[in-house]
Amino acid sequence: MNVCNRVSAMRKSSSSSSRVLCIILMQLILVSGFFAIHSSRGSGLVFSQENFPWPLGFSLPSTTNVSITSDLSNSANALKKLSKLERVEAVLRQVRAAIRQAQSENQTFEDPDYVPSGPMYRNPQAFHRSYLEMEKHFRIYVYEEGEPPVFHYCSSQGILGIEGILIHQIEMSKFVTKDPEKAHVFFLPFSVYSLVSYVYIVDSHQKKPMQNTAADYIHNISRKYPYWNRSLGYDHFMLACHDWAPKISRAVRNLYKNSIRVLCNANTSEGFKPSIDVSLPEIYLPQGNMEGLIGGPPSWDRSLLVFYAGGIHGYIRQVMMETWENKDTEVQIHEYLPNNLSYYGMIRKSKYCICPSGYEVASPRMVEALYMGCVPVLIKDHYAKPFADVLNWDTFAVDIPVKEIPNLKKILLSIPQRKYLRMQKRGTQVRKHFEVNFPPKRYDVFHMILHSIWLRRLNIEVHET
Repeated sequence: MNVCNRVSAMRKSSSSSSRVLCIILMQLILVSGFFAIHSSRGSGLVFSQENFPWPLGFSLPSTTNVSITSDLSNSANALKKLSKLERVEAVLRQVRAAIRQAQSENQTFEDPDYVPSGPMYRNPQAFHRSYLEMEKHFRIYVYEEGEPPVFHYCSSQGILGIEGILIHQIEMSKFVTKDPEKAHVFFLPFSVYSLVSYVYIVDSHQKKPMQNTAADYIHNISRKYPYWNRSLGYDHFMLACHDWAPKISRAVRNLYKNSIRVLCNANTSEGFKPSIDVSLPEIYLPQGNMEGLIGGPPSWDRSLLVFYAGGIHGYIRQVMMETWENKDTEVQIHEYLPNNLSYYGMIRKSKYCICPSGYEVASPRMVEALYMGCVPVLIKDHYAKPFADVLNWDTFAVDIPVKEIPNLKKILLSIPQRKYLRMQKRGTQVRKHFEVNFPPKRYDVFHMILHSIWLRRLNIEVHET
């Protein structure tokens, strides 16, 4: 039996759950730059965030009961009287309080590996405390249902390989619990890359079979377990780097609307919600690891102003080529890099590296620039930057609107040398958060993705009815 038929065989008709659990937003303000959340009885949920590069906001379904609960005692006796879910939520209340305290009291914490500091972080103390609390408490339940290659597997090679790498690392990580009653979030282990490889019929232009496979899976686990129905999917997450992931997620309304979608294609004009979803950096590892990718000359030993090379995929790149290709020796813009030039060598010679959207917003160029000490120049519409609830991208990258492409050189030359030097240095400091390690290391891209999921789980509370 092929994959599509085998998965479809699991499908049965299912009615909507008669149990709707409350997803409750706590009255808290974590930090400036973290999620600040406000709730009142009977109202929708409104996200607000100070100094954030996009407005945040969504409302829960009208059938969801929204209320406020008081903090519970952290005493052992009080916890013993609670249900398992109530214990999980009681610990999260304590975590929220600890993060607020770290911010308000400007606390610092010892750490043998790394202590976040500097303007690259929106609030380094709150981030550090949140990260340490994540390491201590965060638990993920991975549904065991489903067979490779569509479930629990994805290729780790090529430009979309980060999808497979992270799926594997999640399933093997210390954060996984075998007891779903102790889990904070639930991982839906289907791979969109694998769906495209094994379910999609080439040149058919039909996404329905892939959507049906994802829908069948969620219907199956929602019949077998209570967790999807009790939260309407808010505490579940999927992970995908393929461009079609947003469309595949539309297969189930609550997956698209409520669940945490960890996506490379983080395009707010296509339904990506920064308040709920997580932006996954696209990372290309030619050798399957970071060998030869990290490091480059110091800032004073870079002779080229700006560099880009890549195919004409989408209107932004078309405008770039028409405006700058072969027009200026300081602005090295190429569709096809000459044979005598090295792509990575050019990145290492350049002060600035252009990271434009292609057909979609994601591109590995942004991470390549950070790896090699080149200041990223982002030319992207509607892109939600990775880890932007923690990192202040304005301190180590340049944003240029598409309409300003003709003024590219003028804009970059207008940046004072002192500011460029600071951005370049800060980029080399934050690149640890984008590195892929085998096995994962603290504060690397694996842990930063989990931390982004952790923050979004801290923004909700799940109650039994």
